[in-house]
Amino acid sequence: MNLYYREYGSYSEERPSIVMLHGLFGSSVNWHTIARGLSADYHVIVPDLRNHGRSPHSDEMNYPVMVDDLEHLLEEHGLDSVLLIGHSMGGKVAMLFALNHPHRVTGLVVVDIAPVSYLHRFDTIFETLHEVNLDSLSRRSEADNVLARRLEPHGLRQYLLQSLFKEDGRWQWRMNLDALYHAIDDITAFPVSSALTAYPGSTLFIYGSESDYLTKQHYKRIMMLFPHARLRTISGAGHWVYSEQPEAFASALWGFLGGSS
Repeated sequence: MNLYYREYGSYSEERPSIVMLHGLFGSSVNWHTIARGLSADYHVIVPDLRNHGRSPHSDEMNYPVMVDDLEHLLEEHGLDSVLLIGHSMGGKVAMLFALNHPHRVTGLVVVDIAPVSYLHRFDTIFETLHEVNLDSLSRRSEADNVLARRLEPHGLRQYLLQSLFKEDGRWQWRMNLDALYHAIDDITAFPVSSALTAYPGSTLFIYGSESDYLTKQHYKRIMMLFPHARLRTISGAGHWVYSEQPEAFASALWGFLGGSS
């Protein structure tokens, strides 16, 4: 699949390439501020993953096909290797890519997710998104009012509303909600087989102190698959670490990049 992507900075041998991957219900715009900040020193590519943003829709939605999409993106740009940064679902894509293609990943940053399967807890989000009547919607604030009935966190609602757009006079969601809903069990899982070997490169896990997506019970699994991993907690941050504590996140990221470039 040919993914839509945003590109920051230009490629050269002196400017390493970074690919940044967004999470479920997100898009490339989520990484805009961070990517722009990196572009002075790096060549940065930020794709919309399948069924998100401006990338094509498909009924097929799982991590193996998203890994294939990422490999195609690298081949499209003629990149033999990149540094990968991924948040949540994008972090799982990045981890599985690194495990399958370790020679193509010069370093790995995983944001608030672990290489494990999670319980599905997105029913409320799917139901609330479907409650937004796109046909009668006149402005974005009306959609926010609908979401606020069941989704209290303002940051979560703004994250979701980034995928709401108006075209030819009609509001639409950029994400393929039906495909995501039917694939949610695959999205919350993590497909690790006994044939995979550990990723030998430098790895940083950044996670929020107020999030339960990465906890101490996950450490053993992380170190089994990523034996050179370092873990960095961002105080006061939840799941959306980079938007809730941007300065602390940027400090952790730059500290890792300085040691892995």
